[in-house]
Amino acid sequence: MRLELDEKVVLITGAASGIGRATALGFARESAKVVVSDINRSGGEETGSQIKAAGGEAHFIQADVSKADEVKEMIRRTVELYGRLDCAVNNAGYALNGRLLHEYDEAEWDNLLSVTLKGVWLGMKYEVIQMLQQGAGVIVNTASAAGIEGQIGAALYSAAKHGVIGLTKTAALEYGTQGIRVNAICPGLILTPATEPLMAIPEVLSSFEGAHALGRLGKPEEVAAAVMWLCSEGASFVTGHAMFVDGGVLAGKKAVSTLR
Repeated sequence: MRLELDEKVVLITGAASGIGRATALGFARESAKVVVSDINRSGGEETGSQIKAAGGEAHFIQADVSKADEVKEMIRRTVELYGRLDCAVNNAGYALNGRLLHEYDEAEWDNLLSVTLKGVWLGMKYEVIQMLQQGAGVIVNTASAAGIEGQIGAALYSAAKHGVIGLTKTAALEYGTQGIRVNAICPGLILTPATEPLMAIPEVLSSFEGAHALGRLGKPEEVAAAVMWLCSEGASFVTGHAMFVDGGVLAGKKAVSTLR
């Protein structure tokens, strides 16, 4: 099935590696014009280089999503480059796992929430402003299975991802009649550079694989495929949805604790 994303202008944050990079590469294969953004310049530029090497079109913009002026400038430059913003994927964020709620300190709360939740809100704020001017647009936010259910050892991360889903649903209600669709994806455990060190421990890998109904971890490309579908016309009647891309981890099996 063709997604018909040709010539669409797509902005992806957190695109230096993992799900963000896979999503950027996927859109490029569909002939979209991809704006790659990340605070990590070397990783973001590498994603752009991979797209160009494959014959696609990409432009890298470095930005810290927790800073309003940088997010606003990221959107301004995207529109300056291409004249519009058709799809935005707010993927930047990070996890902080392995301790009980009372063991985290205030600075950790502030730092994680500023990127993983505030960063999504700031992205949506300036994306929506542009999309209202256009009269159309699609936003997809990266949430998590931990944004649907609590997860032992991940209080801060789970709180942030629950917040992402709340932002997604509210924005879908506020802007649906103005041509803007807003959805979220909720990945299970995906094998990325961030998770590879932990998954190199055989007993840990086996435990996490067993939490998924499919008996394995996900691939970044599998999450990217869901994001691209949500941005396509095939999902034209889908908004306010938190889509599970989790290998069945939320189907009722017991989730694995992140305490170690």
